[in-house]
Amino acid sequence: MRFADYAKIYVTAGKGGDGSAHFRREKYVPKGGPDGGDGGKGGDIVLVGRHQLNTLLDLRYKKFIKSNKGDNGSGSRKTGSSGADTRLEVPLGTVAFDANTRERVGEITEEGQELIIAKGGRGGLGNWHFKSSTRQSPTYAQEGKEGEERTIELELKLIADVGLVGFPNAGKSTLLSVLSEARPKIADYPFTTLEPNLGVVSFSDYRSFVMADIPGIIEEAHKGKGLGAQFLRHIERNNVLLFVLSVESDVCYEYEALLNELQAYRKDLLDKPKIIALSKMDIKQDFKLKKDLRLPTDIPVIPISSATGYGLDQLREALWKGIQHAREQEHTTSTES
Repeated sequence: MRFADYAKIYVTAGKGGDGSAHFRREKYVPKGGPDGGDGGKGGDIVLVGRHQLNTLLDLRYKKFIKSNKGDNGSGSRKTGSSGADTRLEVPLGTVAFDANTRERVGEITEEGQELIIAKGGRGGLGNWHFKSSTRQSPTYAQEGKEGEERTIELELKLIADVGLVGFPNAGKSTLLSVLSEARPKIADYPFTTLEPNLGVVSFSDYRSFVMADIPGIIEEAHKGKGLGAQFLRHIERNNVLLFVLSVESDVCYEYEALLNELQAYRKDLLDKPKIIALSKMDIKQDFKLKKDLRLPTDIPVIPISSATGYGLDQLREALWKGIQHAREQEHTTSTES
Protein backbone atom coordinates (compact mmCIF):
# COMPACT_ATOMS: atom_id res chain seq x y z
CA MET A 1 0.00 0.00 0.00
CA ARG A 2 1.30 3.46 -0.88
CA PHE A 3 1.88 5.80 2.03
CA ALA A 4 0.19 9.18 2.40
CA ASP A 5 0.54 11.33 5.51
CA TYR A 6 -1.48 14.34 4.29
CA ALA A 7 -4.98 14.82 2.90
CA LYS A 8 -7.19 17.83 2.27
CA ILE A 9 -10.92 17.16 2.31
CA TYR A 10 -14.02 19.30 1.78
CA VAL A 11 -16.77 18.29 4.16
CA THR A 12 -20.44 19.27 4.37
CA ALA A 13 -22.51 17.97 7.27
CA GLY A 14 -26.14 17.06 6.73
CA LYS A 15 -28.91 19.67 6.66
CA GLY A 16 -31.50 19.46 9.41
CA GLY A 17 -35.00 18.36 8.41
CA ASP A 18 -37.76 20.93 8.12
CA GLY A 19 -40.40 21.30 10.78
CA SER A 20 -43.98 20.39 9.80
CA ALA A 21 -46.83 22.89 9.53
CA HIS A 22 -49.50 20.26 10.15
CA PHE A 23 -52.91 20.45 11.86
CA ARG A 24 -54.71 17.72 13.69
CA ARG A 25 -57.48 16.30 11.54
CA GLU A 26 -59.69 13.50 12.84
CA LYS A 27 -63.24 12.38 12.16
CA TYR A 28 -64.77 14.23 15.06
CA VAL A 29 -62.10 16.88 15.38
CA PRO A 30 -62.34 18.79 12.08
CA LYS A 31 -60.48 21.81 13.38
CA GLY A 32 -57.80 20.40 15.62
CA GLY A 33 -54.87 22.53 16.62
CA PRO A 34 -51.34 22.58 15.17
CA ASP A 35 -49.41 19.32 15.68
CA GLY A 36 -46.54 19.55 13.21
CA GLY A 37 -43.44 17.71 14.43
CA ASP A 38 -39.82 18.85 14.43
CA GLY A 39 -37.31 18.03 11.74
CA GLY A 40 -34.49 15.58 12.47
CA LYS A 41 -30.90 16.67 13.00
CA GLY A 42 -28.50 16.46 10.06
CA GLY A 43 -25.72 13.87 10.12
CA ASP A 44 -22.29 14.80 11.48
CA ILE A 45 -19.00 13.98 9.76
CA VAL A 46 -16.83 12.05 12.19
CA LEU A 47 -13.25 10.77 12.20
CA VAL A 48 -12.79 7.35 13.80
CA GLY A 49 -9.42 5.95 14.86
CA ARG A 50 -8.37 2.53 13.53
CA HIS A 51 -5.05 1.00 14.59
CA GLN A 52 -4.82 -1.26 11.53
CA LEU A 53 -4.59 1.74 9.19
CA ASN A 54 -1.28 3.48 8.54
CA THR A 55 -2.02 5.84 5.67
CA LEU A 56 -4.42 8.63 4.62
CA LEU A 57 -4.30 7.47 1.01
CA ASP A 58 -8.03 6.66 0.74
CA LEU A 59 -9.02 10.21 1.66
CA ARG A 60 -6.87 11.60 -1.14
CA TYR A 61 -9.31 10.04 -3.60
CA LYS A 62 -12.46 10.95 -1.67
CA LYS A 63 -12.07 14.70 -1.26
CA PHE A 64 -15.70 15.85 -1.27
CA ILE A 65 -17.66 14.33 1.56
CA LYS A 66 -21.29 15.10 2.38
CA SER A 67 -23.36 13.69 5.21
CA ASN A 68 -27.04 12.78 5.32
CA LYS A 69 -30.00 15.11 5.67
CA GLY A 70 -32.41 14.81 8.58
CA ASP A 71 -36.00 13.81 7.79
CA ASN A 72 -38.81 16.36 7.93
CA GLY A 73 -41.24 16.38 10.82
CA SER A 74 -44.79 15.11 10.41
CA GLY A 75 -48.18 15.24 12.06
CA SER A 76 -48.99 14.14 15.60
CA ARG A 77 -45.82 15.95 16.70
CA LYS A 78 -43.64 13.24 15.20
CA THR A 79 -39.98 14.24 14.97
CA GLY A 80 -38.17 13.30 11.78
CA SER A 81 -35.33 10.81 11.97
CA SER A 82 -31.83 12.24 12.34
CA GLY A 83 -29.54 11.86 9.35
CA ALA A 84 -26.96 9.09 9.70
CA ASP A 85 -23.48 10.30 10.57
CA THR A 86 -20.73 9.86 7.98
CA ARG A 87 -17.77 8.15 9.61
CA LEU A 88 -14.27 8.32 8.16
CA GLU A 89 -11.72 5.80 9.44
CA VAL A 90 -8.22 7.22 9.90
CA PRO A 91 -4.91 5.95 11.36
CA LEU A 92 -3.95 6.65 14.94
CA GLY A 93 -1.85 9.80 15.03
CA THR A 94 -4.09 11.78 12.66
CA VAL A 95 -4.39 15.50 13.44
CA ALA A 96 -7.19 17.62 11.93
CA PHE A 97 -6.87 21.34 11.16
CA ASP A 98 -9.26 23.90 9.71
CA ALA A 99 -7.60 24.68 6.37
CA ASN A 100 -8.65 28.34 6.38
CA THR A 101 -7.62 29.29 9.92
CA ARG A 102 -5.12 26.50 10.73
CA GLU A 103 -7.05 26.08 13.96
CA ARG A 104 -6.45 22.64 15.43
CA VAL A 105 -9.75 20.74 15.41
CA GLY A 106 -8.43 17.72 17.32
CA GLU A 107 -6.41 14.54 17.01
CA ILE A 108 -6.99 10.78 17.00
CA THR A 109 -4.64 8.76 19.21
CA GLU A 110 -6.70 5.76 20.37
CA GLU A 111 -8.56 2.88 18.75
CA GLY A 112 -12.24 3.75 18.30
CA GLN A 113 -11.76 7.39 19.31
CA GLU A 114 -14.16 9.73 17.52
CA LEU A 115 -13.76 13.36 16.48
CA ILE A 116 -16.55 15.44 14.92
CA ILE A 117 -15.06 17.63 12.19
CA ALA A 118 -18.38 19.00 10.85
CA LYS A 119 -21.64 19.23 12.80
CA GLY A 120 -25.00 18.46 11.26
CA GLY A 121 -27.64 21.18 11.10
CA ARG A 122 -30.39 21.43 13.71
CA GLY A 123 -33.86 20.31 12.71
CA GLY A 124 -36.54 22.98 12.30
CA LEU A 125 -39.33 23.33 14.86
CA GLY A 126 -42.86 22.20 13.96
CA ASN A 127 -45.75 24.67 14.01
CA TRP A 128 -47.10 23.52 17.38
CA HIS A 129 -44.17 25.29 19.02
CA PHE A 130 -45.48 28.63 17.76
CA LYS A 131 -49.00 28.31 19.15
CA SER A 132 -49.96 31.00 21.67
CA SER A 133 -53.02 32.67 23.11
CA THR A 134 -52.96 35.22 20.33
CA ARG A 135 -51.85 32.86 17.54
CA GLN A 136 -53.75 29.61 17.90
CA SER A 137 -53.32 28.33 14.35
CA PRO A 138 -49.78 29.10 13.12
CA THR A 139 -49.43 28.00 9.52
CA TYR A 140 -45.65 28.07 9.40
CA ALA A 141 -42.77 25.99 10.73
CA GLN A 142 -39.02 26.37 10.83
CA GLU A 143 -36.74 25.18 8.09
CA GLY A 144 -33.87 22.95 9.09
CA LYS A 145 -30.46 24.54 9.52
CA GLU A 146 -27.70 23.89 7.01
CA GLY A 147 -24.94 21.57 8.13
CA GLU A 148 -21.45 22.87 8.86
CA GLU A 149 -19.31 23.21 5.75
CA ARG A 150 -15.54 23.48 5.98
CA THR A 151 -12.21 22.46 4.49
CA ILE A 152 -10.17 20.15 6.68
CA GLU A 153 -6.48 19.30 6.45
CA LEU A 154 -5.43 15.96 7.91
CA GLU A 155 -1.84 15.27 8.91
CA LEU A 156 -0.60 11.88 10.05
CA LYS A 157 2.13 11.69 12.70
CA LEU A 158 3.19 8.09 13.05
CA ILE A 159 2.94 6.69 16.56
CA ALA A 160 6.00 4.56 17.33
CA ASP A 161 8.07 3.78 20.39
CA VAL A 162 11.38 4.40 18.61
CA GLY A 163 12.15 6.79 15.77
CA LEU A 164 15.24 6.23 13.63
CA VAL A 165 16.99 9.53 12.95
CA GLY A 166 19.93 9.86 10.59
CA PHE A 167 21.26 11.22 7.35
CA PRO A 168 20.52 9.42 4.06
CA ASN A 169 22.39 6.15 3.59
CA ALA A 170 23.26 5.85 7.30
CA GLY A 171 21.88 2.31 7.46
CA LYS A 172 18.50 2.99 9.09
CA SER A 173 16.42 0.89 6.69
CA THR A 174 18.82 -2.03 6.94
CA LEU A 175 18.73 -1.85 10.74
CA LEU A 176 14.92 -1.82 10.72
CA SER A 177 14.78 -4.85 8.41
CA VAL A 178 17.18 -6.79 10.64
CA LEU A 179 15.50 -5.95 13.96
CA SER A 180 11.92 -6.43 12.71
CA GLU A 181 9.88 -8.07 9.98
CA ALA A 182 9.64 -4.82 8.03
CA ARG A 183 10.98 -4.90 4.49
CA PRO A 184 11.80 -1.34 3.46
CA LYS A 185 13.50 -0.61 0.17
CA ILE A 186 17.27 -0.78 0.66
CA ALA A 187 20.03 0.32 -1.73
CA ASP A 188 23.45 1.93 -1.52
CA TYR A 189 22.44 5.46 -2.45
CA PRO A 190 20.85 8.38 -0.59
CA PHE A 191 17.09 8.81 -0.27
CA THR A 192 16.21 5.17 -0.82
CA THR A 193 13.51 5.69 1.80
CA LEU A 194 10.94 8.15 0.50
CA GLU A 195 8.27 7.34 3.07
CA PRO A 196 8.27 6.25 6.73
CA ASN A 197 8.33 2.53 7.45
CA LEU A 198 7.10 0.80 10.60
CA GLY A 199 8.37 -2.44 12.07
CA VAL A 200 7.71 -4.42 15.26
CA VAL A 201 10.84 -5.42 17.17
CA SER A 202 10.21 -8.57 19.20
CA PHE A 203 12.10 -10.28 22.04
CA SER A 204 12.16 -13.98 22.86
CA ASP A 205 10.27 -13.27 26.11
CA TYR A 206 7.33 -11.72 24.19
CA ARG A 207 8.29 -8.11 24.79
CA SER A 208 7.96 -5.92 21.72
CA PHE A 209 8.01 -2.32 20.55
CA VAL A 210 7.33 -0.39 17.35
CA MET A 211 10.16 1.26 15.43
CA ALA A 212 9.74 3.88 12.67
CA ASP A 213 12.29 4.53 9.96
CA ILE A 214 12.01 8.24 9.15
CA PRO A 215 13.27 9.27 5.69
CA GLY A 216 16.81 10.65 5.76
CA ILE A 217 17.21 14.16 7.09
CA ILE A 218 19.65 16.59 5.53
CA GLU A 219 20.88 19.95 6.77
CA GLU A 220 18.21 22.67 6.63
CA ALA A 221 15.49 20.03 6.32
CA HIS A 222 13.38 22.15 8.69
CA LYS A 223 13.33 24.78 5.91
CA GLY A 224 12.01 22.25 3.43
CA LYS A 225 15.25 21.12 1.84
CA GLY A 226 15.55 17.55 0.64
CA LEU A 227 12.45 15.69 1.78
CA GLY A 228 11.75 18.67 4.01
CA ALA A 229 9.85 19.10 7.24
CA GLN A 230 7.00 16.94 5.95
CA PHE A 231 8.66 13.92 7.59
CA LEU A 232 10.08 15.64 10.66
CA ARG A 233 6.60 15.67 12.19
CA HIS A 234 6.65 11.87 12.44
CA ILE A 235 9.38 12.16 15.08
CA GLU A 236 7.03 14.10 17.37
CA ARG A 237 5.19 10.97 18.56
CA ASN A 238 8.23 8.75 19.15
CA ASN A 239 9.14 7.95 22.76
CA VAL A 240 12.84 7.37 22.05
CA LEU A 241 15.08 8.80 19.32
CA LEU A 242 17.73 6.44 17.91
CA PHE A 243 20.43 8.39 16.07
CA VAL A 244 22.01 6.13 13.44
CA LEU A 245 25.47 7.41 12.47
CA SER A 246 27.60 5.64 9.89
CA VAL A 247 31.24 5.24 10.91
CA GLU A 248 32.12 5.88 7.27
CA SER A 249 31.31 9.55 7.88
CA ASP A 250 32.18 12.22 10.44
CA VAL A 251 29.92 10.94 13.22
CA CYS A 252 30.39 13.96 15.49
CA TYR A 253 29.55 16.44 12.76
CA GLU A 254 26.47 14.46 11.69
CA TYR A 255 25.22 14.10 15.26
CA GLU A 256 25.46 17.86 15.89
CA ALA A 257 23.81 18.60 12.53
CA LEU A 258 20.91 16.27 13.33
CA LEU A 259 20.44 17.87 16.74
CA ASN A 260 20.37 21.30 15.13
CA GLU A 261 17.70 20.21 12.63
CA LEU A 262 15.48 18.76 15.35
CA GLN A 263 15.90 21.82 17.53
CA ALA A 264 15.09 24.16 14.65
CA TYR A 265 11.92 22.18 13.94
CA ARG A 266 10.77 21.77 17.57
CA LYS A 267 12.98 22.41 20.59
CA ASP A 268 11.17 19.96 22.86
CA LEU A 269 12.15 17.03 20.60
CA LEU A 270 15.56 17.10 22.25
CA ASP A 271 13.94 16.35 25.62
CA LYS A 272 13.17 12.81 24.44
CA PRO A 273 15.48 9.95 25.51
CA LYS A 274 18.26 9.53 22.95
CA ILE A 275 20.51 6.63 21.95
CA ILE A 276 23.33 6.64 19.39
CA ALA A 277 24.00 3.63 17.16
CA LEU A 278 27.30 3.70 15.27
CA SER A 279 26.43 1.65 12.18
CA LYS A 280 28.48 -0.27 9.60
CA MET A 281 31.15 -1.41 12.06
CA ASP A 282 31.83 -4.39 9.77
CA ILE A 283 33.05 -2.01 7.05
CA LYS A 284 35.36 -0.01 9.30
CA GLN A 285 36.54 -2.57 11.82
CA ASP A 286 39.44 -0.39 12.98
CA PHE A 287 37.02 2.29 14.21
CA LYS A 288 37.51 3.03 17.91
CA LEU A 289 35.37 4.91 20.40
CA LYS A 290 37.97 7.54 21.10
CA LYS A 291 37.53 10.03 23.91
CA ASP A 292 38.09 12.91 21.50
CA LEU A 293 35.05 11.98 19.40
CA ARG A 294 33.05 14.64 21.30
CA LEU A 295 30.02 12.35 21.45
CA PRO A 296 27.84 12.79 24.55
CA THR A 297 28.76 10.75 27.60
CA ASP A 298 25.33 10.89 29.25
CA ILE A 299 23.52 8.73 26.64
CA PRO A 300 24.28 5.21 25.36
CA VAL A 301 26.62 5.01 22.36
CA ILE A 302 26.46 1.51 20.86
CA PRO A 303 28.60 0.28 17.91
CA ILE A 304 26.59 -2.08 15.68
CA SER A 305 26.69 -3.96 12.41
CA SER A 306 23.39 -4.87 10.76
CA ALA A 307 25.28 -7.18 8.40
CA THR A 308 26.93 -9.32 11.10
CA GLY A 309 24.54 -8.73 14.01
CA TYR A 310 27.27 -7.20 16.13
CA GLY A 311 25.86 -5.10 19.02
CA LEU A 312 22.20 -5.60 18.07
CA ASP A 313 21.20 -7.42 21.27
CA GLN A 314 22.75 -4.65 23.34
CA LEU A 315 20.93 -2.07 21.21
CA ARG A 316 17.55 -3.80 21.69
CA GLU A 317 17.92 -3.80 25.46
CA ALA A 318 19.04 -0.16 25.51
CA LEU A 319 16.01 0.82 23.43
CA TRP A 320 13.65 -1.14 25.68
CA LYS A 321 15.12 0.56 28.75
CA GLY A 322 14.71 3.97 27.11
CA ILE A 323 11.09 3.23 26.19
CA GLN A 324 10.23 2.22 29.75
CA HIS A 325 11.87 5.38 31.08
CA ALA A 326 9.91 7.54 28.63
CA ARG A 327 6.63 5.86 29.58
CA GLU A 328 7.32 6.39 33.28
CA GLN A 329 8.01 10.07 32.63
CA GLU A 330 4.80 10.38 30.63
CA HIS A 331 2.80 8.68 33.39
CA THR A 332 4.32 10.96 36.04
CA THR A 333 3.54 14.05 33.98
CA SER A 334 -0.08 13.02 33.36
CA THR A 335 -0.56 12.19 37.07
CA GLU A 336 0.78 15.57 38.18
CA SER A 337 -1.42 17.44 35.72
